[in-house]
Amino acid sequence: MSRKPILAAACLLAVFGLPSTARAMHISEGILPTQWAALWYALAIPFVAWGLRDLRVKSAREPFFKPMVGLIGAAVFVISCMPFPVPLAGTCSHPCGTGMAAIFIGPALTVVVSSIALLLQALFLSHGGLTSLGANIVSMGVVGALAGWSVFRLARRFGMPAWGAAFLAGMLSDWATYAATSFELTLALHGSGSLLKLFSAIGVSLLPTQLPLGILEGFVTAGVYSFIASRRPSLLYCLGVEPMPCAHKKPMEPAR
Repeated sequence: MSRKPILAAACLLAVFGLPSTARAMHISEGILPTQWAALWYALAIPFVAWGLRDLRVKSAREPFFKPMVGLIGAAVFVISCMPFPVPLAGTCSHPCGTGMAAIFIGPALTVVVSSIALLLQALFLSHGGLTSLGANIVSMGVVGALAGWSVFRLARRFGMPAWGAAFLAGMLSDWATYAATSFELTLALHGSGSLLKLFSAIGVSLLPTQLPLGILEGFVTAGVYSFIASRRPSLLYCLGVEPMPCAHKKPMEPAR
């Protein structure tokens, strides 16, 4: 009798059958009171609608845009699935990928791909939850995307090299996401205690992992941007990330 089926069954038992310490990512199911969960849903829905409208408009103009959004969405899903346990906190930090996504497809569409990634993680990976989905969309999708996109645009406007602007966008987008998450938890859980004390406690507990993770995400974002700029610079022009060089622009017609 072949030993391969027995070995395969043993591996499956080891992976799925043995108990292990659970470490949650994002804001977990049941953490937020009903009124706060509803509030964050109400704030997230207009941004998701904005993103869907942006997708429809841009896809009608550029046929390649939908596949590009799908590729970026897959990257956000994978990047935000990388858990790094927070010491003594029973939870996990993780990179987000929304700063990188916002550079290439804009903040509105980054909200959409983040929403899909968070929904899939809640349904199939037990990361986050359905009641906390609105809050997670606001922190990772809305705040993270707007922070990354704004930082990149401002840095480029002030003359910073593209790789440096991408580094800042990835790093500050990550930190902004976790500041927003800390704020959401503080509002929901402070009770009659001090808002500032609880916010500081949550923020400090995340610093050991999130500080280096933000820097790492900055390097990853800068590396991805530099790779695309060196291999497919035309993609940056088509996406509107960088202005098209004069040599590639159509010549103006002579005045009549």
